[in-house]
Formats: sequence, C-alpha cells, structure tokens
Amino acid sequence: MTKTIIATENSPAAIGPYVQATRIGNTIYTSGQIPLDPVSMEVVEGGIEAQTKQVMDNLMAVLTAAGADASSVLKTTCFLSDMNNFLAFNEVYASYFTLGAPARSCVEVARLPKDVLVEVEAIAYVE
Repeated sequence: MTKTIIATENSPAAIGPYVQATRIGNTIYTSGQIPLDPVSMEVVEGGIEAQTKQVMDNLMAVLTAAGADASSVLKTTCFLSDMNNFLAFNEVYASYFTLGAPARSCVEVARLPKDVLVEVEAIAYVE
C-alpha cells in the first residue's frame, strides 16, 4: 500500500517534524490538532470552549482534505490539560458528531504544546 501525506491550508501547518495526516489504504491517521488559528498560527483566546471549537474545526479541515468527515471517524484521542474542563470540552466536541460519536479516549496530561488546553487526534476510515 502507498502512504499518502495529507495537507491543507485550512488547518495549521505542522510546528514540528510531522504532517497533518497520513492515509494508508482506506485509513486516515491525523496528527493531534491544537487550537491554532490556521492563518495567524496563534493560539485562539477564550478558554476551553473556544479552544475546543478551533481544535475541532482544524481536525475537520484535515479530514475534509483527506476525503473524510466526522461520520468517517472511528476513534479519537483527546488530551486535556485539566480534567475539570471535561464537561465543557464534551459539549463542544459532541456538536461535531451529530450522527453518533466515535470510540474515544480522553486523558489529562501535564502539558500540551504552546500550553494549550486541549488537543485531539483521530483515526478515520473512507471508502
């Protein structure tokens, strides 16, 4: 199988030695998306809700570039800097999966890049 690199200007450029997503066969693996505005490359302001919205918008842009969408997502891994933000995070996150949520892991971590509050990565399947 051929590995295909997925890239879009509608999501922040990688800030390290990685790509936005990789597709092999019908499976897409995204890198973790953090709440960077894709134009300014600055962290969005406004707390967990605003950061989660930006993360999910970035993730959906990468999925779209790969020919997928929210309904294609099989699993996400979510990283929160503070589990006290879990309920607020869930409200925003759930709004992106209106046809049913994928499998998920959600963990609190000591620190995220650029000291953001949230990061989300996904595995998706497309025909």
